[in-house]
Amino acid sequence: MPEFPPQAVGGGAKRTAIDTSVAHPARRYNYWLGGKDHFAADRASGDEMAAVFPTIRETAVENRRFLQRATRFLTAECGIRQFLDIGTGLPTADNTHEVAQRIAPDARVVYVDNDPMVMVHARALLTSTPQGRTAYLEDDLRQPRSILASADLHETLDLNRPVGLMLVAVLHFVQGEGAALPIVRTLLDALAPGSYLVATNATYDLPEPEVVERWKKLVEAGKVDIWSRPREEFAALFDGLELVEPGVVPVSQWRDDDEPRPRPDPADIAMFAAVARKP
Repeated sequence: MPEFPPQAVGGGAKRTAIDTSVAHPARRYNYWLGGKDHFAADRASGDEMAAVFPTIRETAVENRRFLQRATRFLTAECGIRQFLDIGTGLPTADNTHEVAQRIAPDARVVYVDNDPMVMVHARALLTSTPQGRTAYLEDDLRQPRSILASADLHETLDLNRPVGLMLVAVLHFVQGEGAALPIVRTLLDALAPGSYLVATNATYDLPEPEVVERWKKLVEAGKVDIWSRPREEFAALFDGLELVEPGVVPVSQWRDDDEPRPRPDPADIAMFAAVARKP
């Protein structure tokens, strides 16, 4: 097992074998973001999806920008000092702990991902300021109770204090209408009042109809593992929470005042985003 720096922990990893012959969302996402941690199967899957939805790389970039904006908002404006980031993906520039600790050096982050390749790169994720702390769990969003039972999670985060729950570009890998809601509820029920939910999900509501039809053919052929959700179903994930302005919006439009202009057309991004507080 890697020797992590003193402020880092990661003993909860399952160390599943890496299957390079099958595309994995984390590695495909890394490919779209211009990273180097991917294999031929990931690139082939990414290229096939990009052929149908040519702005999918821009979607990945905008989704990442939203994660960074939301992290800055929670840290600087809401006083959040703990983050549970599920669906971490492979390390890239400005990971959650880097953004948060730039503002609050004592911020703590637990990363969770089901791609064993992320464990290979955990040393990059598990850097931290001396005042803060990071941990990495190899686990799956679809097993929320397993995540919540992790000793590493409880050694790093105090669930009696507010936590920023980050579910960014991961819920759409939970297949089935309504399937994401019980997972989100299980996670939120374990968090203290004053915690925040930060989430995004792909949608059919925004792209042009002909793009949607081509995309659905990929889904029917088993070549796409992304489950798109309409605005109503995505918004239901935030029922009982206090939505932060501007509410449920295209991911590229959430508090984007400081982003470069012109901003993308929402039809080219096809993803909803929202942030809400648990009362």
